[in-house]
This record gives sequence, structure tokens and C-alpha cells, in this order.
Amino acid sequence: MSEMAENQKQAQLDTANVFELAMVLGKALKKDPRMVRMDEAREAYERDPELSGLLAEYEVQQKAMENVAADGEVNPEMVQMIQNRIDTLYKQIAGHPKFLELNEAQDAVNQLMNAVNSTITFAITGQAPSSCTHNCATCGGGCH
Repeated sequence: MSEMAENQKQAQLDTANVFELAMVLGKALKKDPRMVRMDEAREAYERDPELSGLLAEYEVQQKAMENVAADGEVNPEMVQMIQNRIDTLYKQIAGHPKFLELNEAQDAVNQLMNAVNSTITFAITGQAPSSCTHNCATCGGGCH
């Protein structure tokens, strides 16, 4: 086998290995408590009948506002009434415990994924991310 063919074969093996490692990493991340928490929070959010009703009404009110705005003659009282209802629904949704839990869980997963990406970037470049605090507890470590 020629040296060029050998190099191509090695490159294919290296690429396959990268994707194999990515699958291993993905499976490990799926088991991480932060990811499990987010999956559970998302399921609870999606299955909550009260929250589903609020979200459905919010969407209906948004469409009503679009329809009123698209109508040639805008009725300021109607617009204000719809806007007030939208604001009330937004506050109820944003303050709902299952909405708050999902947001907190998503934030934790985002921090995890940023730490993983920073670690991979460090492995590739040898440079710590510019956001490095030098406190490994903030990112999971691996670069000092």
C-alpha cells in the first residue's frame, strides 16, 4: 500500500474514532444528573395541564393581537384589553414552578455544555478559554 493510501486510511480511522468518542461523550452526558434533571423538568412542564392551558391561551391572545393589528381599524381599547391579558398570562407562565424549574435545569445544562466545549477547545488549542476564572469548580476543570 502506498504512503498516500496509508495516510488516507489513517485519516478515516481517526475520523471514525472522533465520532465514536463523540457517541461515548453523548451517552455519558445523557446520564449526567443535570441532563436527567432537565429531561424530567421538561416532561413535567409539558404534562402540566394548568401550564398547558396558560400557554394555549397565551398563543390565542397573541394571535388575537395580530388579527387586531392586521385589521385596518385599530380599536385602542381592544388592543389594551388583549395586551393586559397577554401580560397577565406571561406573568403566570413565567412564575409557574414548573416553568422556573425547567429554566433552572436548562441553565445548569448550558453551563455543563459550555464547560465540555471549553475542555474540548483546550484539548485542541492548548489555550484556556478567555472566560477562565482559574476556579475549576466553575467549569469542571481539566485545563490547569
